[in-house]
Amino acid sequence: MAEPEFTATGVRIGKRLRSLTRAGQVRISDGRLELLTSYGSEIDSAPVQAVRATRPWFAPEDRALADLNGNRYLLTLGEHDPAPGEPGPPAARRFIEAVRRASGRDA
Repeated sequence: MAEPEFTATGVRIGKRLRSLTRAGQVRISDGRLELLTSYGSEIDSAPVQAVRATRPWFAPEDRALADLNGNRYLLTLGEHDPAPGEPGPPAARRFIEAVRRASGRDA
């Protein structure tokens, strides 16, 4: 298995007005985007070429929208403070750039 191209943990994943998890994971690996719960169960996944990732104009910079399989998810990627000595969580902009890079679309 190849090294993931993008990984974020501690991600709040919501669908419409419902929160699916407050400490989920987002991973781009082997040409697929996966949304996972904190326990590693799959919420949704799709080939990265079929994913549309944007930043909503009305939300803070730590949020991104991801459209997978006809479902729109709101991802909060920078809500938590990092532990001492740990790097901070990836920002929404890095996630969007990783999706575009993995799908062959330039950022």
